[in-house]
Amino acid sequence: MPKLTIIVAASENNVIGKNNALIWYLSADLQRFKKLTTGKPIIMGRKTYESFPKPLPNRTHVVITRNLNYKTVSGVVVVHSMQDALTAVNNEAEAYIIGGGEIYKQGLLIANTIELTRVHEEFDGDTFFPEIDHNTWKETFRSFHPSNNSQLHSFSYITYQRQ
Repeated sequence: MPKLTIIVAASENNVIGKNNALIWYLSADLQRFKKLTTGKPIIMGRKTYESFPKPLPNRTHVVITRNLNYKTVSGVVVVHSMQDALTAVNNEAEAYIIGGGEIYKQGLLIANTIELTRVHEEFDGDTFFPEIDHNTWKETFRSFHPSNNSQLHSFSYITYQRQ
């Protein structure tokens, strides 16, 4: 079984999206996402996958859907459960769970690490990241990044490890 890491950007009120889209744009966070996930499989739900204009380069996409007839482009692995997704990445050293809300709920039960970008603002949204249970997860790293001309929102990178 690979090391499983959840990677997510969530507001102070745990909003992660609205209408199947990101609400904010943080270029530093997108660069960090690319750096951490490139070369590794990424596990996601169908709606998350469909929110991309095209598959992300240099990553195996494992898409979980209940639709048994779901078809996508070559190189994308379609599965029908989290267990099937884990089987698909079983030979990898590390895999990332990248959303959405329901996939994160399932991922919290099995992941080793959470890489959270906490956006220090509250937003209106329709998709949420579950509350982090601090009896299960221990914060091991935090770095604050203030808003500036290119980053409209302040944010923190926070790493949690399963206790």
